[in-house]
Amino acid sequence: MEKSYRITLEEKPDSGDIQALVKGLGDFNASKTDGETPKYLLVAVRDGEGALAGGLLGASYLGWLQIQVVWLDEGARGHGYGSELMALAEQEGRRRGCLNSFVETLSFQALPFYEKCGYTIFSRLADFPPGGARYALTKKLD
Repeated sequence: MEKSYRITLEEKPDSGDIQALVKGLGDFNASKTDGETPKYLLVAVRDGEGALAGGLLGASYLGWLQIQVVWLDEGARGHGYGSELMALAEQEGRRRGCLNSFVETLSFQALPFYEKCGYTIFSRLADFPPGGARYALTKKLD
C-alpha cells in the first residue's frame, strides 16, 4: 500500500525538524559527491576578556570556500579586523585545497568591503530587499 502524505505550513518550525531537513539534504548531497560534506571554520575576534567581538563563519566544500557570516561589533569596526578575518579564512581555504571563494551580501551590508578584498560580482538580484539588491561574489584563491 502506498504511503499517504500531507503538506503543512509551519510558521514556528520545530528546531528538530529544521535539523532533520538540513541533515536529509546533506546526506543526499554526500551521496552524490563521494561523501564530501562541508568542513566548517570559524575565525574569531575576541576582546581582552575573551568575549566574542565578531568573526567569520565559513566552510570548505566541493573545492570552494563559502563565506557564510562576517560580523563585527561596532567597536571592532574600522580597525582592519574584517580584512584580517577574510585573509585568514582564504588562507585556510587554500590549505584545504579550495581554488575559489564565494560570498553573498545585501546592498546595505558590505559590498564595497568584499570588492576591496578582491571579490567580483557575478550575480545581482534586484529588490532584495525592496529598493536594494542581493549580490553574489567570487574570488580565485590560487
